[in-house]
Amino acid sequence: MSRNAKVNTLLLLAVAALAVLPLVLGLGDHKEEPFAGADAEAETAITEIEPDYEPWFSPLYEPPSGEVESALFALQAALGAGVLAYYFGLRRGRRQGEERALVATPEPTALRDTPAGD
Repeated sequence: MSRNAKVNTLLLLAVAALAVLPLVLGLGDHKEEPFAGADAEAETAITEIEPDYEPWFSPLYEPPSGEVESALFALQAALGAGVLAYYFGLRRGRRQGEERALVATPEPTALRDTPAGD
């Protein structure tokens, strides 16, 4: 197994552990919504500190449920990952194309040595 494959495997295991360990250890069992987003946590903290607080503005679109909100967030993350993957793939492809073009071009000295009539 190459070094890159080992590093990739370890990173994949670390990400899987980050996703599974909170569920296995029961983190968040004491909460009504154990895996609510940071926005909900911030709203709860603000209303505890200042019960009369009123937001400056309201959202343009309020999803009908938490599942729809999660799906829209996942869609946004997937689109962002797709744009980044396209950009990095395009850069790598251009770099490889330039390298192949440099290898395929003949040396200038070889062109000078040929007779003009041939």
